[in-house]
Amino acid sequence: MSRIGRKPITIPSGVEVSVNHPEVSIKGPLGKVTWPLPEGLTVSVDGGVMNVNRDSEDTHVRALHGLTRAELSNQIDGVLKGYERTMELTGVGYRAQIEGQALSFNVGYSHPVSLVLPDGVTATVEKQTVVSLRGIDKRLVTQVAAKIRQVKSPDVYKQKGIKYSGEILRKKAGKAGKK
Repeated sequence: MSRIGRKPITIPSGVEVSVNHPEVSIKGPLGKVTWPLPEGLTVSVDGGVMNVNRDSEDTHVRALHGLTRAELSNQIDGVLKGYERTMELTGVGYRAQIEGQALSFNVGYSHPVSLVLPDGVTATVEKQTVVSLRGIDKRLVTQVAAKIRQVKSPDVYKQKGIKYSGEILRKKAGKAGKK
């Protein structure tokens, strides 16, 4: 049995949870999110505690039990506090800027690369080399951060590119050559 799935979720004050059988909607001070319930799983709310239960012992249902509980817990944290992901641009001439609902990056290509931000994610650019993403959906914020990182992944030889703040990159030695 899933240990994560059986763990109850405490609902803090200021957060409302409503269960309509195909989905669970969570509303808090920062916004509202919904999560579709897979078949075979039910959610019960008793007072300030939410439990995720499964109807059968199918492998597929057992696999989704812990996932659903973790996603619902993350959404409660998101509508209460929100999520933030900070990224750093490292390289000569590398910079980012906001153009409406899009982020534009100059990262060593012959042209600027532009990414449109989805609804629910806001970005701020500090010092042209630090980009902060904020939102209430953890999955969406981290997915946008991964797309931004793919624009110019960090190089292991020169340490240039877009990396997550706090990410430690190990520098590889280049060719030694003949001596």
